[in-house]
Amino acid sequence: MTKSLSRSPRWIALAAVCAALVTVTAALPAGAAARQHPAPAALGVPERIDPAVLRASLGTPGDGLFAGAMARVGGRDGRWTGTMGAVSADPDASFRIGSVTKLFTSTVVLQLVAEGRLSLDTPVQRLLPGTLPAHWQPITVAQLISHTSGLPRAACWDPHAVYTPADLVRTVTECPEAGEPITGPDIPQVYNGVNYFLLGMVVEKVTHHSYAHEVSRRIVRPLGLRHTYVPAWGETALRAPALAPQLPPTDPWPWAEGGMVSDAPDLERFLGQLLRGRLLPPAQQKLLFELPRHAERGFTRGGVQYAKLPDGTEVYGKSGSYGGYTNGVFATRDLRRSLVYSLVPLTTDDREIAKRYLSIADAAF
Repeated sequence: MTKSLSRSPRWIALAAVCAALVTVTAALPAGAAARQHPAPAALGVPERIDPAVLRASLGTPGDGLFAGAMARVGGRDGRWTGTMGAVSADPDASFRIGSVTKLFTSTVVLQLVAEGRLSLDTPVQRLLPGTLPAHWQPITVAQLISHTSGLPRAACWDPHAVYTPADLVRTVTECPEAGEPITGPDIPQVYNGVNYFLLGMVVEKVTHHSYAHEVSRRIVRPLGLRHTYVPAWGETALRAPALAPQLPPTDPWPWAEGGMVSDAPDLERFLGQLLRGRLLPPAQQKLLFELPRHAERGFTRGGVQYAKLPDGTEVYGKSGSYGGYTNGVFATRDLRRSLVYSLVPLTTDDREIAKRYLSIADAAF
């Protein structure tokens, strides 16, 4: 039995999250060269956090659309945390962060670039010989990070099988319906989790340590993130109290693409330190704010998700969805305001899910 990975429920929800948050960037000129956004002023950022508006943005249990919601708003203007519905009364409880994991992965890779262990122009075929078909054109580390690799998204996999990262990449490269990568001088930005499975494999090949070890050594321990970790292969239970009743994961082990667990305080601290430049040297730090050519999906050259909200506020961070949670962590570049949210949807209507988290973002920023 086979199934298209790009059509699995988690990937559909994740794609919807990303699309809704970055549609406001669609007005970018199609041929614009890579450019750096200046640090925005407090355009559109309210002076004070409004608890009533934030509480209302989480919704009510009676709407039948969400089992619960959590939001944590911070920054120089104040702080607010709250929950709604059948989730832990403790907004600091842990949850599966889904594709927010990609921010950790790209940070580790950029640190390795800064150390001279590899370069952004290094082809993944050189780092991982035999992983991709030999006749494919070279795909660079930079293209993987910014989702401009052109790799196909379709995959053939058995939902009852257990895959290693290499096995999962093979379900793409050997799937008849996947086709070959998009090639050319201006490859469009296509969000693709396979890019980050490959980056996780690159981390392990270059360092000779596990991906989990490098994330812990380089980010988790230095920042004192007490509830952030990469689960072991086959580890399904959360190690700390969960934000909501857990659902068993149904997709392949998402690992460096979307498998991490964290909580709101840890995510707020991680993104804050990343945007402050505490994790990367200047040459790599600037990539966090540069959009590549044809950045229709709103991901920077450093793998950060960028969006401009309707009132003009520019935010940076990442959204994600896995194991019953739909999450995000975003902040203004000057860190005047930050937001971590996690929703537990009952609905499968992507429009309703998007409406809820965009309502929370509007109230937060």
